[in-house]
Amino acid sequence: MPNKLKTWLLPLQTNTTKRSQMVMEGLQCSFMLRNAVSSFWKFLKEALEPRKTKRCFHLRLLAAPCETFFDISKGQRAFIEAEEAEELLRPLKEPGNSFSKICFSNRSFGLGAAHVVEPILVSLKDQLKEVDLSDFIAGRPEAEALEVMNIFSAALEGCILRSLNLSNNALGEKGVRAFGALLKSQSCLEELYLMNDGISEEAARAVCELIPSTEKLRVLHFHNNMTGDEGALAISEVVKRSPLLEDFRCSSTRVGSEGGVALSEALETCTHLKKLDLRDNMFGVEAGVALSKALSKHADLTEAYLSYLNLEDEGAIAIANVLKESAPSLEVLEMAGNDITADAAPALAACISVKQLLTKLNLAENELKDEGAIQISKALEEGHVELKEVNMSTNLIRRAGARLLAQAVVHKPKFKLLNINENFISDEGIDEVKDIFKKLP
Repeated sequence: MPNKLKTWLLPLQTNTTKRSQMVMEGLQCSFMLRNAVSSFWKFLKEALEPRKTKRCFHLRLLAAPCETFFDISKGQRAFIEAEEAEELLRPLKEPGNSFSKICFSNRSFGLGAAHVVEPILVSLKDQLKEVDLSDFIAGRPEAEALEVMNIFSAALEGCILRSLNLSNNALGEKGVRAFGALLKSQSCLEELYLMNDGISEEAARAVCELIPSTEKLRVLHFHNNMTGDEGALAISEVVKRSPLLEDFRCSSTRVGSEGGVALSEALETCTHLKKLDLRDNMFGVEAGVALSKALSKHADLTEAYLSYLNLEDEGAIAIANVLKESAPSLEVLEMAGNDITADAAPALAACISVKQLLTKLNLAENELKDEGAIQISKALEEGHVELKEVNMSTNLIRRAGARLLAQAVVHKPKFKLLNINENFISDEGIDEVKDIFKKLP
């Protein structure tokens, strides 16, 4: 017998009492282990109880999350035909799947692929909430593209969607009407995106005509279209019917004074607005003043993108005076390229000084000069601990204005960028600004 075994057995042979005690302890441990195993199997049996909800096998405590987002946009931008569509969209055909959001962007659907998609979308009609069909017909002949749109529209008709994205499809009026069946069935939309879609005056009217209700709409984006004043009048009707609107983007849409006034008046009804982007339109002074009246209603505004609107001093002063008394949580203010001179600087400075949550200020491409830059810098001196970026490029600023701007922002704890390019700063002035920032810890 091995020595180790002998050493362990010897006490059992010589000490009966101790041996009995050890046997009893062993039996007790065995009983406890048996109970633990029994309890564990009972727990596991209950935990693994199958539940026939959707496509997931649920655990009562640690359930694997159901897959809800189906996205084919991450691959190469290319045409998609019937055979590839059959394979690519196979997960959408699985019984009991839980997909509520689909993104078909970045692939161009032909008729064959559209016919493959049609029954799949019909089968998902009761569960889809978010549909992204942006950039899904690129390069197709007009006749084929319109037929594809009609197929998708008919298949999705009746879905109770929360979000619909039809951007980057060069829709025009024909395209908007091709989606008529889908649009007419939407009364619960919260987000609608029609960017870069060739939304002309006629197309804008079609949008206004087809969507039955926008009472729940929170996000409306019309960026980069050929809307013009007449189209803006139609869009303003949609805005008027959207009292819950929080995010409105109508930038680069060729809107002039008449359309700008109409949009501004419509925005007065949107008292929940948080983000407003009207950049790159031809509003002019009259529309700028009208916009200032609307801004007085937007107490929750956090981002205002008002660059390149031809506001001039009068429009800029009107807006600055209103924002000074409203929008206490404003984080982004952009008013670049508006022909603003030093005459408007006092109003701008007064507004900026009370916006203590500002993270970004953009007054580039104006004519503020040193006089205006000095007043803006003084407005930024106190507080503004959230400030990250100031853009005062192309403002006819010289050495004094540049120095004071640098001194005003250099010690802000989160500050990252002061843009004073394209000004009239001497070499000495540039060195001075560099020295100011070199002294940072």
